[in-house]
Amino acid sequence: MIEMIKVVKAEAVGDHLLHVVFSNGSEGVHDFADIVGEEGPMVEPLRDAAFFARVYLDYGAPSWPNGFDVDAIWLHDAMKALGLLRPAAA
Repeated sequence: MIEMIKVVKAEAVGDHLLHVVFSNGSEGVHDFADIVGEEGPMVEPLRDAAFFARVYLDYGAPSWPNGFDVDAIWLHDAMKALGLLRPAAA
């Protein structure tokens, strides 16, 4: 069974770094440099640090004003696989 995980807080903490807190009580910082380095009209605006910092949550998924979003479960699993998660600070 897949655990339904949402992002409950997202904040840009660097040019392409996003600090996220998940609904399961874990948190960490993910580097989006690989994603923003890809080609395509949806990721190009994210290369600008000011635009990247405009991240907001849409139904528990990190999202940006141009409609680009990141699946919360994918983000959690990717961060877990890389050892980037820790228990959220109280």
